[in-house]
Amino acid sequence: MPKFEVTVFNQQVRKKVENGEHHEHYTDDWADFRYVEISAANEEQARTRIQERYSPENGFVIDSVISLGDS
Repeated sequence: MPKFEVTVFNQQVRKKVENGEHHEHYTDDWADFRYVEISAANEEQARTRIQERYSPENGFVIDSVISLGDS
């Protein structure tokens, strides 16, 4: 199954950090990009799986999805 590298961050945390504050649930390092590898059939499935893990309703944003090829 193909692997993808997904770049994700948390917009709520980013705004708090910019204002010198801290998010009540997530650490400040969520303001920066995190790189997550995931196996999926295609880019759309990779996005869906990441959004299940890192919900947009909780401020998470997918910045990019890059194919790493088959594993």
